[in-house]
Amino acid sequence: MQTIKFQLEPLTCPSCIKKIEGKLGKMDGVENVKVMFNASKVKSTFDESKVTSDELKETIEKLGYPVVN
Repeated sequence: MQTIKFQLEPLTCPSCIKKIEGKLGKMDGVENVKVMFNASKVKSTFDESKVTSDELKETIEKLGYPVVN
């Protein structure tokens, strides 16, 4: 298992949390997802043999939340 944090552009609404956590949480290999609204960060624990950090980043960006790191 690997843990990664993504810094996002500032989140504008609390519903962003459910949107991101819901989508990433359904991905095969993702164990845990936590969105920190005030810090605009996403922390995820995942099985790197099933999903890559690049795939997680891509998914977040496809939802409309640019990753800045």
